[in-house]
Amino acid sequence: MMVIHEDCDPNLAKDTKLPYSAYLVEYMREGRIAYDIVNSNSAVELFDEYYDKYKKDFKTLHQTEGRTNPKLWNNQSTPLPKKPNKPKKEKG
Repeated sequence: MMVIHEDCDPNLAKDTKLPYSAYLVEYMREGRIAYDIVNSNSAVELFDEYYDKYKKDFKTLHQTEGRTNPKLWNNQSTPLPKKPNKPKKEKG
């Protein structure tokens, strides 16, 4: 499970560039409604995590409008680390 956006605008869930495994989670935080966009392998895993964390403050979850294959999607906000170049072995 990976949080893509925490305590965000629910309209971000309309982004079709999100992975199709992303969900918009609605819950109560400090007396107001808050939204997270979370990428998860299953809705059950996501429900269990949020229900354990927020109990009765958990409201609902819905799949986002994401259309991207999760294997091909990477979070744009955290760039992938560059791999160091390996030195070539000399034959001899």
